[in-house]
Amino acid sequence: MNPVSIPSSCFTSLFYTTGVVQINNHVKKPDGAAGTGEFNPDGTPVVRVRLPKKRLNEQFAQAELMMGANHIRVRCQDGVERMGRIKGKIKKRAWIREGDILIVAPWSFQDEKCDILYRYLPPQADWLRKNNYLS
Repeated sequence: MNPVSIPSSCFTSLFYTTGVVQINNHVKKPDGAAGTGEFNPDGTPVVRVRLPKKRLNEQFAQAELMMGANHIRVRCQDGVERMGRIKGKIKKRAWIREGDILIVAPWSFQDEKCDILYRYLPPQADWLRKNNYLS
């Protein structure tokens, strides 16, 4: 096979037509850029909070005792103490400790057990207390 000679102008045009884009995620964003945080008119930060979906039988709970093997004893908002199972979706993403506020969904076939669906961060839990969602 004979090598084919290609003019160098083809390479440069190919380079410019495909466009090489470098993204640097470590660059500081300028003031006023999107994603820097939202604030209320009084200067307090906006807190986004997920609330339990009543139609899916979700409710608030507080982590009481760590049992091990992804199980936690929780005290639910309806006054029942249940054995909570950390779902696989949040097993490695959200580390749950005693005293954390959670969203749980009781099992329909075993009322003494439930699935743990969500863990609130401290600012979110403070917002829930301030707005009378938690007693």
